[in-house]
Amino acid sequence: MAIRFCAQCGTELTLQFESGRERPVCPKCGYVVYRNPAPVGLVVATQNGKVLLVHRVNPPLAGFWAPPAGHIEIDESIEEGTVRETKEETGFDVTVDQLLGLYSRANVGVTIAVFAGRVIGGTLAFEEKEVDGVQFFAPEELPRQPRPASGTPVDFWFYELIAKLFHDLRQ
Repeated sequence: MAIRFCAQCGTELTLQFESGRERPVCPKCGYVVYRNPAPVGLVVATQNGKVLLVHRVNPPLAGFWAPPAGHIEIDESIEEGTVRETKEETGFDVTVDQLLGLYSRANVGVTIAVFAGRVIGGTLAFEEKEVDGVQFFAPEELPRQPRPASGTPVDFWFYELIAKLFHDLRQ
């Protein structure tokens, strides 16, 4: 149990069965901690037939090429957050055209919405705290990346998702 104290009253939480599952519950005020996956937006953005990728610095998949992606904030839609994250990571403005898929797996802590999109403006700019490279790749030039030798379940799942996206783009 990662969360130890009640967010409402500060009492130490206990594990109890609530709605058919064992969950952290406050014995004083009854507050229940629900562990929900965080939403992540990812865009396969293109410009002139090439795909925009970032070279990741942080987990998951630090050191790998992937489409821009990031966590969605509470005050934005998943599309707005995907556009914002892409701008932060690349400097480019994108439009989100359509949902390609929604991906989840138990116990990884995130649900990823994958969109198709297009670069519509902006200029290359990135902060090296998130990515250390931004590049456009033609589908046949997409990097072939080995499966990670080690990592977390999120690393391996995200690798599988990126490998599938790259495979689909090469077709």
